[in-house]
Amino acid sequence: MKGLVQRVRSASVAVHGDVVGTIGLGLCLFVGVGREDDRSDALLLADRVVNLRVFDDEQGRPDRSLLDVGGSLLVVSQFTLLADTRRGRRPSYIAAAAPACARPLVEAVVERARDGGVRVATGQFGARMDISLEADGPLTLMLDTKESRRR
Repeated sequence: MKGLVQRVRSASVAVHGDVVGTIGLGLCLFVGVGREDDRSDALLLADRVVNLRVFDDEQGRPDRSLLDVGGSLLVVSQFTLLADTRRGRRPSYIAAAAPACARPLVEAVVERARDGGVRVATGQFGARMDISLEADGPLTLMLDTKESRRR
C-alpha cells in the first residue's frame, strides 16, 4: 500500500461541486492500494501517518505528530499511485487492486486513524474528485508499506 502524505494548512475535496471532506491544519493522505495489500498494510499505513513527526515543535524542528498538534487527516483514495510508467507513454495500473478489494482497505485506514484519536475527513471512493489544498512547507512524503516491512 502506498501513501502520499502532504502537510497542509487546509485541504478539501469536492465531488460534482459539493464539498464532501474538509480539514484545517493536518495531513492530506492519498492512498493507493496494491493487488497484494491486505488489512495489515492498511493498519500499518494509518499508524505511520498518525504518528509521523512532521509538525514543528517550539524550536521549529519537525518533532510533532498529528496527535501532538491536534491536526486532522484528509484521506483520498488514488489508485494512480500504483501506476507503472517504466514503458511507453500510457501508465499501466495493473498493480492496483480492484475496487472491491481496495475500498475496504481504504476504509480500514480511515477507521484506524479515527480509533487513534484523529479527526478524519474523506473523499468519495471511485469518484472523480476536485482536491484543493494549501501545502505547508511544502512537506511531501511517500510511504510504502512493503518498503517498511523490508527494514
